[in-house]
Amino acid sequence: MKKRVVITGVGVVSPVGTGKEKFWDSLTSGVSGIGPVTRFDATDLPTRVAAEVKDFDPTKFLDRKEARRMDRFAQYAVAASKMAMEDSGLDMEKADRERAGVILGCGIGGMETFEDQAKVMINKGNGRISPFFVPMMISNMAAGHISMQLNLKGPSETVVTACASATNACGSALRLLQHGDCDVVLTGGTEASIIQLSFAGFCAMKAMSTLNDDPAKASRPFDRDRSGFVMGEGAGILVFEELEHALARGAHIYAEVVGYGSSCDAYHITDPAPNGEGAARAMQGALKDAGLKPEDIDYINAHGTATEKNDYYETLAIKSVFGDHAQKVAISSTKSMTGHLLGAAGGIELIATALAIHDGIIPPTINLDNPGEGCDLDYVPHEARKIPVEAAISNTFGFGGHNATVALCKYRPGE
Repeated sequence: MKKRVVITGVGVVSPVGTGKEKFWDSLTSGVSGIGPVTRFDATDLPTRVAAEVKDFDPTKFLDRKEARRMDRFAQYAVAASKMAMEDSGLDMEKADRERAGVILGCGIGGMETFEDQAKVMINKGNGRISPFFVPMMISNMAAGHISMQLNLKGPSETVVTACASATNACGSALRLLQHGDCDVVLTGGTEASIIQLSFAGFCAMKAMSTLNDDPAKASRPFDRDRSGFVMGEGAGILVFEELEHALARGAHIYAEVVGYGSSCDAYHITDPAPNGEGAARAMQGALKDAGLKPEDIDYINAHGTATEKNDYYETLAIKSVFGDHAQKVAISSTKSMTGHLLGAAGGIELIATALAIHDGIIPPTINLDNPGEGCDLDYVPHEARKIPVEAAISNTFGFGGHNATVALCKYRPGE
């Protein structure tokens, strides 16, 4: 018998706000976190907008000396983890630290540190490279810092599957708990790659939105005038907890984690497989794992990047999995407001999915003025929708053909 797993805490650092309340209020109010790039001079780039985290002070969560020795992606992760633990009410003095783990997703790691130190080497020579360069840059260090900061001595791992990283991490966390290897796992994702080098790289691929004149309208999932994704940054961390462990301490439960599906397109380094067949297999896998039928799903938090092929193929994938129910299920892309957090996307989007179940509110897809060709489902345009949500899935798909889906249900005591 697999053990049951629930979400008992969430923490967010995002372009639409830091903290659960600010994040959720912004999403349900249709607030965009996208603006002109401020971290570097983007004047000569075709894309000049991004979804930056604003007003983040790492010293609210870390000692100043510790903060200086962390790249921003690790700072975001530690901050979100501490907020998630506080939200969960979990007292680790009364818990078994050796059965508390961290499984984190991160697509790129400390790119800001990498870029800074490359400039140091070029301009000042090899001898001026910081001794903290490697431990600040490597992708696993966010998970390591969370474990050290919170003294969690169970498994501590990092999943790197591009934009599917955080969702794959959540799936791995689910398995650890289901199989009885842990009582608690902090999971989700973090990313801080809004720097000139990575930004110019995505521009060279022609993957990002070029709608620079009105930044708040630049991210347009499923819309006819979409021109690419908007890069975002931040961290979304969830406390996954074994149900009996949570009930024993009277924990507040946001939702139950019931299924996980993962697949690979095995097709192309960046393009999704034709008709979204790989994405469809991930959704089918999550539903099968959860023991749910397609008609049980009330809400899909779509990958919805606002790139031409992704939105169209995800729509086709949903139709292939859900059949007639595809026309009835509510779908939204919160990337219309947060931008695309790359490896962290699945973390904040699973939080949004859990809060949609908990509060009975589906966040909207803003900027959806004229649905694109073939994008003919219910994407909850412009305004949030208040409806009961019993079950939902969250999709993320990444370069390299990685696809991942997590299924959640409303927790019903006694069931």
